[in-house]
Amino acid sequence: MLKEEDLFLIRDLSSQNLSISEIARQTGFDRKTVSKYLHLKTLPEPQKRSGRKSKLDPYKSYILEKLKEGPYTAARLYREIKEMGFDGGMTLVKDFVREVRPKKGIPAVLRYETKPGVQAQVDWAETGTVEVDEKVKKLFCFNMILGYSRMRYVEFTLSINTPTLIQCHLNAFEYFGGFTQEILYDNMKQVVIRRALKSSDSEWNSQFEDFFKCFGFIPRLCRPYRPQTKGKIENTVGYVKRDFFLGRQFTSLEGLNAQVHKWLERVNSTVHGTTYQIPLERFKEENLNPLGQVPPYKVVHKETRKISRDCYISFLGNKYSVPYRFAGRTAELQSFEGKLEVYVDYEKICEHEILPGNCRVSRKKEHFQGLLSEILKENSKCRKDSQILLKFSSPEVEKRSLDVYDTFSEGGFE
Repeated sequence: MLKEEDLFLIRDLSSQNLSISEIARQTGFDRKTVSKYLHLKTLPEPQKRSGRKSKLDPYKSYILEKLKEGPYTAARLYREIKEMGFDGGMTLVKDFVREVRPKKGIPAVLRYETKPGVQAQVDWAETGTVEVDEKVKKLFCFNMILGYSRMRYVEFTLSINTPTLIQCHLNAFEYFGGFTQEILYDNMKQVVIRRALKSSDSEWNSQFEDFFKCFGFIPRLCRPYRPQTKGKIENTVGYVKRDFFLGRQFTSLEGLNAQVHKWLERVNSTVHGTTYQIPLERFKEENLNPLGQVPPYKVVHKETRKISRDCYISFLGNKYSVPYRFAGRTAELQSFEGKLEVYVDYEKICEHEILPGNCRVSRKKEHFQGLLSEILKENSKCRKDSQILLKFSSPEVEKRSLDVYDTFSEGGFE
């Protein structure tokens, strides 16, 4: 049975001269359900069913087990059981999940809506750990949502440093095709070093300050201990965890981000639970600042690695060769715009195109030219140093005075 707001949504879409099929596509309800409720003046009273079987019965145990694992959304569970053969509607699943999910009270808040193109909200979320380059690293999730249209952008990273934050902004701007007049942040150190009562008087992270001044947007800071001031992004972070990440299988960071981009295509094309409109349609009214008015912005990520004895460094699960004479040294890696540059003692020793995926190798022949001859020379030298020289000595001969021989010749001895 539909809720009152669902009935209002159906009637609102009908007043826009949308067909029953289009309303069904946008709301996820069956065409028969849409047609039925369009002809009703009031919502029917729920009727008690005595022992009537439901299409959902074979899948209820599965739903209950999944809800024990984590707070999956009803939409996520609906998609999963649909792949298992469920041919009922979304409403059955929503009603059941609402019935069995633990009830939690929340404090009332006043919702603040922004005008088109004015504000976006940004936040990080920690989502677990992954193994990269034989090391366990934390996995983070960058989230940006446009305040008016509710268009979302999500990206997973292995770092939350300032260059990564800036690069995620650039990727989000590229995804949206522009940026808002201002962006709201939590009091994260990658953005602000010391917060003042007035945001504009705050001491900004110098690297991030250069970025926002280059683009010309205004950074806003949410009020301390008032997370509801950025409620749109808080809800997005939780939704990403429940509807996308929970239980997700992936083999690489690149693969995970490819999966989340497909997920974004779906959620940005689905009716939003607050606006009752499709974000992608509402996005047409955003009127963002175009990217063409800003010169290209270069973001450099820096990391250190030790060069292995076989003349390779590891980066994001792949290996890259370096000139052999630097084996065993510590190198600084600078990555930007799909390139990887390697420095030793501030000298650039090589560069590579960053490989997609993992367990791949980028090897340049010139990095090993002359290595074999040096190894042969070194081996030859070692053999010479290890040889033991044998010296044969002649028998010792007794040395006598010549007077002795004179005595022999004169018969001095008998």
